[in-house]
Amino acid sequence: MKRLAGLFWSLLFLAVPIFGVITFAVAPAYDIWLPKDVSEHGASVDGLFYFILWLTGVVFVVTEVALFWFIWKYDANNKKTEVKYRHGSHVLEVVWTIVPAAVLLFLAIYQMNTWADIKMRRPNMAPTVEVIGRQFEWRLRYPGRDGVLGTPDDLHLVNDLHLPIDEDILIQLKSMDVLHSFFLPNVRIKQDAVPGMKIPVWFKAREEGVFDIVCAELCGWGHYKMKGRVTFESRESFEKWLEVKYQEQEATQASNAET
Repeated sequence: MKRLAGLFWSLLFLAVPIFGVITFAVAPAYDIWLPKDVSEHGASVDGLFYFILWLTGVVFVVTEVALFWFIWKYDANNKKTEVKYRHGSHVLEVVWTIVPAAVLLFLAIYQMNTWADIKMRRPNMAPTVEVIGRQFEWRLRYPGRDGVLGTPDDLHLVNDLHLPIDEDILIQLKSMDVLHSFFLPNVRIKQDAVPGMKIPVWFKAREEGVFDIVCAELCGWGHYKMKGRVTFESRESFEKWLEVKYQEQEATQASNAET
């Protein structure tokens, strides 16, 4: 019976990496890992993700196979002599310190260009739109007809972001209350919105469509419903939509002024 128990645990540790490898192999075909990428820099981000996934996957499989081997080979029920333990090994300590450090250093250098594109190489332009996180919605402010953000004719909306494709987009991100995280999964952009700070976020969309805006930071009881949508469209369609919203806001303001 003990022999069967040892066999069970050995096979279990062997089955885990086998299942993991199968999952890694079939997941991309079913779009399980990542949502559709519509951004210019998304391919670089996805490349980093898959590189790290395969790197950690190899380590995982090797570790699980080693566990299987040691459980099987050194099963106490099959050994007639006592196991001898070695206390301390400077060689092993150096190896398991230097190897992970070297891997982390390599990853840090390998991702520098992608990080710079997303976080450092800010386009020289005025903000396209201001996005303000507030429990539990995304408030949006576009420049008015004067083209300047922060004037009385600014356009105010909630949870309905529209942006043109094939153009640099610069978002001015803020928070009105607590810490939020502005997350566009299909653009591979996630940036914390910090109270008291104006944080620039930039990207370029390359495909039309309607996609999710979510908050990736637990921000209170209504966090689950802090959702919006972003519509990427041609410059012509964007201008038409913007004109309609200008007219709607102006009509509402005129009506309120009369009353």
